Amino acid sequence: MRNRQEKDQLSVQAIAGTHVVLLGINLPKAKCSGLLGFAIRREDHTEGERYWLSGYKTFASVEPDPAPGAQYSTRRHPIQGFTWSDFSAKPGYDYTYEVVAMRGSPSAPDEAERVSVKISTESESPTGSKHHVHFNRGAAASQEYTRRFGDKRPEEIGQSAFNWLSRGAAESIKQLIERAADAGWGLRVCAYEFTDDHVLQALKDAHKRKADVRVLYHARNDSTKTGNEEAIKKYALSRICKPRNAKGLSLSHNKVIVLTQGGKAQAVLTGSTNFSEGGIYGHSNVVHICEDRNIAAQYLWLWNELAKNEDRRYAAPLLAEKTPLPADPKTPGTSPIFSPRADLSALEWYARQAKDGGGALFMTFAFGMNDLFQDAYRDGKAKLRYSLMEQMSGPTRTPAQKKANEAKIIALRKMVENKFAIGSQLKDGTFERWLDESLSGLNVHVKYLHTKYMLVDPLGKNPLVVSGSANFSEASTTSNDENMLVIRGDTRVADIYLGEFMRLYRHYAFRDWLSSQPDNQQTEAKVSHLDEKNTWWKRYFGTSFASRQRAYFAGK
Repeated sequence: MRNRQEKDQLSVQAIAGTHVVLLGINLPKAKCSGLLGFAIRREDHTEGERYWLSGYKTFASVEPDPAPGAQYSTRRHPIQGFTWSDFSAKPGYDYTYEVVAMRGSPSAPDEAERVSVKISTESESPTGSKHHVHFNRGAAASQEYTRRFGDKRPEEIGQSAFNWLSRGAAESIKQLIERAADAGWGLRVCAYEFTDDHVLQALKDAHKRKADVRVLYHARNDSTKTGNEEAIKKYALSRICKPRNAKGLSLSHNKVIVLTQGGKAQAVLTGSTNFSEGGIYGHSNVVHICEDRNIAAQYLWLWNELAKNEDRRYAAPLLAEKTPLPADPKTPGTSPIFSPRADLSALEWYARQAKDGGGALFMTFAFGMNDLFQDAYRDGKAKLRYSLMEQMSGPTRTPAQKKANEAKIIALRKMVENKFAIGSQLKDGTFERWLDESLSGLNVHVKYLHTKYMLVDPLGKNPLVVSGSANFSEASTTSNDENMLVIRGDTRVADIYLGEFMRLYRHYAFRDWLSSQPDNQQTEAKVSHLDEKNTWWKRYFGTSFASRQRAYFAGK
């Protein structure tokens, strides 16, 4: 949901997802001289609370030595920026945000121009909606985790830590499985990692209820196969599980559950989340449930086709024929794209949308950035281009290859249109006033970012969201079992994905910057104070990235 309000030339646009509300603020440059920043007050109409939101930075002349982990009211120490994100919002709540321009002196800030905007966050599973989107926390190494649980791993804390990390992802998987209530219902599962105790138990329970449960699991000769088969044996599910090991296939990488009734598809669960502890509670992931029977029917067809375990050479043309690329990429609607395919046309189609779309581009890359997308970030039409990456380089065979890949990303990061953030954390003693952060220990290879989605002009009237299991790579297009949903024109879905992107971008952007500094500078680094010289706002005008960001998020 979006709402924009303006008063006395001060405007604010609120963009609400499920757990995130983004605020884009605008004030003409001529009125910014003497502006200390913005105070933000949130009224929670659902719980009946009203208070000023808080931040980390302070005026040095007022609070020179803040305590570690302390936060301060924006009424006394305002936000010096034109965007703000509320990551404490709750799904299905009604809020009013009051943005107040603060003037005067740091020791006695005065309230000046003000504007209020009402917004309702999206429900995670709204009645009548085709798309239910559930992001896990995806940032165990965070200040909030440390405040809540200290430096202990989730298994040391217990269920409360897992619930916090899940943030509804585990619950959404369980709830879909539980809808298979009896013999009239069925579940068709495609799994890459198939080891989470709660998922396996839920499927076993559904089978006991006489639901028709069938599982296709990755069974190429590797450690993932071994883990899957050990879990299947542990839960005595071999009678309903079938190995997926077709000739010519590299990975059976789908993460899909199709719900059926009377043999007909009712809904499909897809996304990037493996059915494993690391997938659900560790690195960032999304569970995307589509309640469109026509879409679900295509996924049911996919399961039946993959269950034949036919040679990739024969299966690939069928998958491409069943899910052709959208002939008109601007037409609203939802369509799936299945892989493996015989060529790279699907990957090239994604890259073309990224390059040709206007407004802004947001993408996640768990295994490096393919050259096709580097081209979109180099020469694309969008003048605001964000990227979230697990690491700068994808898999390489030699140090020289890795260095060359990283050099390309470094060059792109220097462009004014681009902002990249690489997964990282605050380690022991690296930053004064911030608490040390520890990873969950649930993931070995991909520690931070595992999502695979692209947002093209998400705040436009006809946004494009592409999301699913496929990394934007050649292997995911031609060698692996994969699926993507192409969603055009659904502003609700775009708002949810954008809020979650910015949540993780803001989390990792600072950590990425700090990790790039020499070790001695990391140790000596300090939280900067608020500007008291009337200069902070100047970078938000002109041709800078900050100026483009201000205009885009404020709806200007």
